[in-house]
Amino acid sequence: MAAITVAALALAACGEDKPAAPKVDANNPLAGMSLEQRAAAMAPITTGTELPVTMIPNIPEAAEAYYGKDSKMMIAQTRDADAVKTSMGTNGALTYVFADDGTFVQRVNDKGQDACSYIFPDGKRVVFTSTRDNIDMPVGNWSDSNNYPQGAELYIADIDGKNPVRLTNNKYYEAEVSVSHDGTKLVFGRQIDGKMDLWIMNADGTGERQITFTGDWQEGAPFFLPGDDRIMFRAWRASEYGKIRPTPMTVFTIKTDGTDWRRYTYDGDMNWAPFPAPDGRHYVFVRVTNKDTNDWDVYLGDLAGTPPKRITFHDGFDGLPSMSPDGKKVAFARSTGPGFMSGLKTFVMDASALGIGTTNLFNPEWGLPMQDDPKPAEAAPAPAAAPAEPAKQ
Repeated sequence: MAAITVAALALAACGEDKPAAPKVDANNPLAGMSLEQRAAAMAPITTGTELPVTMIPNIPEAAEAYYGKDSKMMIAQTRDADAVKTSMGTNGALTYVFADDGTFVQRVNDKGQDACSYIFPDGKRVVFTSTRDNIDMPVGNWSDSNNYPQGAELYIADIDGKNPVRLTNNKYYEAEVSVSHDGTKLVFGRQIDGKMDLWIMNADGTGERQITFTGDWQEGAPFFLPGDDRIMFRAWRASEYGKIRPTPMTVFTIKTDGTDWRRYTYDGDMNWAPFPAPDGRHYVFVRVTNKDTNDWDVYLGDLAGTPPKRITFHDGFDGLPSMSPDGKKVAFARSTGPGFMSGLKTFVMDASALGIGTTNLFNPEWGLPMQDDPKPAEAAPAPAAAPAEPAKQ
């Protein structure tokens, strides 16, 4: 069949009437392309100038900061001497809320070790991950999926930390939690027997249901897209984890009923920590700009299929980005210390010039349906001088 096809194409090329070039759909520029063609068309744009950024004052080292609906109040996991020590003996993190100008800072949780957290759209409640009721269990390592802290449960509380309610009680790793725009649903990652999948439940902890069921793909860091009917997340393959550095990660979306799973990055690089913009089309995420210097930056991605654009230009680690609901700010963690990911501080970028609106532009035809997902090639051993990797949350 292949020989016949090649011969037919050769004969057609000899004729006087050559076939017209395929039309490119401006609204879906990758339509009809193979995975390899998509990867080539999506080569990132790494040149440019950084927009104005400021460091949030009056807060300790912090990472994974997310905005509340008012685009001013934030929540993050923050280094605290009262937290359980990490496996390396350093201070663990506890959940804080703060204004992005540093004029207000308040601790939400006071014991255990915390991870991802989120503010409800009413601005009165928060959800967070903590080991506060399982501090007798091994502390684990938030950066190593082979040793995630078991006993990391989900909690909701008032924004000042009062009236905490435990939502899960199973001693699994449950984290990477976020809230739907209407405040009625939570989406999170749960690891059972070493396998990570996405789950959804009602905001009061009822109605749990699993939405991904994969043996190889390890899904996490989910966030609701505008409209609350789809979720953006990233995943890596267990068959590649630890064998390729940095770990290949792919950006996906999926419907909340577990159907219509689609991918949006195709290059096999570590496309990490995607967070959707309020326009339903763009997202911020992290990738390595220069492996030789271990330079990681925040990029602006486009679900429609135009190349991602670098938006931070710091020599070192920039990562864990999020965008404000009004589309005018990008928050991210920047390493201010001498080592990789050391001295992480939260910075805010004035992203008004990016022109991100709040009208939902999502097109369900974007992306590559997962039924077309190829089987992975056998992973090669990690190179001896591979760059350091950030935490996988």
